[in-house]
Amino acid sequence: MAKTPQYHAANHIDTASDADPYLSPAFTLQNRIGRVLWAACWLLLYRPSPRPLHAWRSLLLRIFGATMGPNCHFYPGSRVWAPWNLICADQVTAANGAEIYNPVPMHFGSHAILSQDAYLCGATHDYDDPAFPLIAFSMTVGAYAWICARASVGPGVQVGEGAVLGLGAVATRSLDPWTIYGGSPAARIKQRVQTHPSETSSNIADAPEA
Repeated sequence: MAKTPQYHAANHIDTASDADPYLSPAFTLQNRIGRVLWAACWLLLYRPSPRPLHAWRSLLLRIFGATMGPNCHFYPGSRVWAPWNLICADQVTAANGAEIYNPVPMHFGSHAILSQDAYLCGATHDYDDPAFPLIAFSMTVGAYAWICARASVGPGVQVGEGAVLGLGAVATRSLDPWTIYGGSPAARIKQRVQTHPSETSSNIADAPEA
């Protein structure tokens, strides 16, 4: 079953008058202005901040609309595309080089970890449409999940509570809770010992697959 995008550029941007719809903006003017302001903030205030100043970077993210639980550790080299679409519980970590591409809301459960150069991709394009519009999906990384260094999570993929995506792995389908995955595309390796009581009553990996 196909995933259902939460955002479809064709529903928000009028491309009828464009000679080449590939050149049309994928987001509204308000969105683009917000991202320019955030980019300036990231460059001048977020990126140069000393590593221990996690509270400072959380504050900057909150100013731009993020929901940040207590004790989140976002390192100065981490990147968030749209802070207003970032929803974090407590103790969420994003290491240097981790990138969150979140055109629509992306949720992180308690103690979720993104290691160095991890990449979460929340959008793609409708390649069957001649206008090639951008489409974006809401995503969740469950509590105690770990996206290891240089691992990537594809659009619309839901990461279950306690799931582990191994070094350099690429997740193209949703990951079951408390399960370890590796490879490209990621395949199940083994079950992980559940070290904490479940914080969710439902299995987010039951989300529709592409």
